[in-house]
Formats: sequence, C-alpha cells, structure tokens
Amino acid sequence: MEKRTELLAPAGTLECFYAAMSAGADAVYAGGTRFGARAYAGNFTDEELIRAIDYAHIFGRKFYLTLNTLTKESEMKDLPGFLKPLYEAGLDGVIVQDIGIFRYLKEHFPLLPLHSSTQMALTGVYGAELLKSMGAVRIVPAREISVGEIREIHEKTGLEIEAFIHGAMCYCYSGMCLMSSMLGGRSGNRGRCAGPCRQPYGGKGSERYPLSMKDLSSIEQLPDMIEAGVDSMKIEGRMKAPEYVAGVTSIYRKYLDLYYEKGRDGFKVDKKDEEELLSLYSRSGLNPGYFDRHNGQEMITMRRGSYSRSLSEDYEMKIMQLPIKGNAYIKEGEPMVFTLSAVKAHADGSQEEVTIAETGAAADTAKNRPMEEKQIRKQLMKTGGSLFDLESLDISIDGNVFVPVSALNDLRRRAFDKLSEELLSEFRRTL
Repeated sequence: MEKRTELLAPAGTLECFYAAMSAGADAVYAGGTRFGARAYAGNFTDEELIRAIDYAHIFGRKFYLTLNTLTKESEMKDLPGFLKPLYEAGLDGVIVQDIGIFRYLKEHFPLLPLHSSTQMALTGVYGAELLKSMGAVRIVPAREISVGEIREIHEKTGLEIEAFIHGAMCYCYSGMCLMSSMLGGRSGNRGRCAGPCRQPYGGKGSERYPLSMKDLSSIEQLPDMIEAGVDSMKIEGRMKAPEYVAGVTSIYRKYLDLYYEKGRDGFKVDKKDEEELLSLYSRSGLNPGYFDRHNGQEMITMRRGSYSRSLSEDYEMKIMQLPIKGNAYIKEGEPMVFTLSAVKAHADGSQEEVTIAETGAAADTAKNRPMEEKQIRKQLMKTGGSLFDLESLDISIDGNVFVPVSALNDLRRRAFDKLSEELLSEFRRTL
C-alpha cells in the first residue's frame, strides 16, 4: 500500500472536528480542557475526546491530542487520570512541548506515540536526534526552517515530519516568545497568548502592524514538501470556526490528491482556489513563509489588520455515517437474529468487510394480526444519533410473528453497539 502524506486539520470544538472529517482530513488534532496551548478555544470535554477518537477510527482516520504547554509540577497529578481513558480508547498520538511531560509519558504510557510540538522550536538535526533518543516518533519543526532543512532532518534521523502548511504565523519562534507574558501576564507557553504582535504600533494617525505576520499559505509548495519527506501537512487554526476548517481542509485535500494522481508535472493550483483561501481568512494577504526564503518585509502585514469572509450561510455541518448492510431473521418461537456488515478500517490503513450477529428475544405467536415486515423494518432501520447508515436491510419472517417494538429497539441498539466494538477493537489498549 502506497504511503501518502497525511492531511492534518485543527479542531477547537467538536463541530470543527466533524467539519474537518467531512472535508477530507486524514487526521485531526485537538485539545482538552487542560494542558493545551489554546486556552481560549472551545476545546473538548473528556467525553467528546473519546467520541472523536472513536469516530476517527471508524472512518480510518487518526486523532491527536495537544499537550503543548509548559506544565507546573502541581498540575502533573491530574495528567494520568486525564490521559488514561484516551490512551485506552486508542489515542493515536500526543503533541508535547514540556520535556518533563515527554519523559513521563514515555515511561507511563509506553505505547502512546509521542510528537514534539513546534513549541519546542526544533530547527535542526541535533534537536531531532535528542528527541528521537527520548522516544519521539514524529517532530513538528519550527515554522522558520526551509524545505532543505526539513529534508536534512528527515534523511538523517528517519523521524516522521509534521509541518505547518497554512494558518497563523508567529513573529517569534514558537515557544520562545515572552511578549504577551511580559506585557500582560498571559503566557503563550501556558496557552494564554494575548497576541500583542497583532496590535498596531506607532504615533497617533500613523499606526502600523510591524510585528503582525501574514498568514502562511504553502499550497504551491506541496510537491516540494512531499518530496522533502514531510509525512503530515498541518493546518493551523484551533481558534477558527468550522466554516474555515472545512474550507481550507477541502482545498488542501484537492491538491494533495492532485499531486498523487498526476505528479509534479500535472500539479497546478487554480487561481480561484488561491482566492478562496485568501477570502477565508488573511492578514493583508497570504505568504509562503520561510520554506523558500529567510525573511522579508513582504511577510509582514504592516498597514492593516485581518480579513475574513463569513461563510455561515453557505456552510452546513455534516456528520458522516458509515454505510452498513443488515439482515434480520425472525421465526415464530425462536430468538430473533440481526446481522450487520461493514467495512472495517485497520490501523495500518488496510480494510476488510466484517459481519456481526446479535440475538434478541424470541418472537411471539401473533394472537390476532401478524406483524408486517414494514413495521419491523421501521424499527430496525432507525440510525439517528449513531455512526451508521443502514443502506439495505433484508428481512426474513417465518410464521405468524409478533415482536414488541421495545424488543426490536433493544436488538437494534445491541447490534449497533456490537458492530462498534468490532470496528474499534484493535485500537483499544489496556494500561
């Protein structure tokens, strides 16, 4: 199976997560209510995190958790209880800034893939080798390095590389800026950056934005980055709306697929898509960042703030459902049997069709009019609120049967639960 570069989208809320999935993200990264670098994002409750992990796995995608703040010793006691249920659910990786947390996770959650956050300001081979020796499987290098430097890290360390391709750029190296902390007591390393670099500076009437970086957009550089060894293309934006997440993700999905379909020679970005990215959100334009340059005034906003287009009227949230097939056998005096078939996505990316069977209460003999197939179908076809879309259902009835609606509903719920367990079983861990 060909290994393709992952498209990694942000989610500040569960709605953003669904938007990213529907738009074609291979993976999503998000934070909980603790330990994340976006304290002012909506963030996920513990229950929502598990729901998102399961949802991603059902559809063959991945879910990463951000633990990318510097953590106080007094806060460490809360980490095991927070992480244990996510680990057991099959969390695909954690993005970490704090070296202390990094070491702790390696010791206490040994099967959990560790990713170094861009907050570590990793810029070269030596830092990457150090993290590799500590158990890292993936690094998110500083946004300030070039495609050539990314290639060198990849070739000399063999580590997976996760690189930002779109979204906000910091004026300073991530994780090393103290401006917000010094000016207002809100540390970016604690997830509370106030964004002072986005403010205008200068005399009255002549304010400019000399510290405000334009947003990154490297869609033209996708072939270079793939060929340099980037394993995961990361979109920034855990503070952004679902409409933004869906719009940006869908465009990058289009061009990643285009590269793998037609190669470098057939890769050409449509001007309309560039304009769409610009209209979704920008600070006086977009910029390819440091991938092919060292610095430059064209990377700075200077004269104006930000612009975004409202998409709320055009956007409709979609929650995907997995298509499944069913078969029900109901015979007078015998337990009902309900089988369901679905395509199971494995952790290695392969797929196979699986079938489960669930038995229910025995069907009664109808005292008067026997139960019609359409009545049974109506109850068994209900999938509202589940991860499944029962596309077809074959029903075999033997005899004059009667089944209480409550018994049909119970059979359906247990069958759906059993199918979920089968689809998710290989992702589960014990600690």
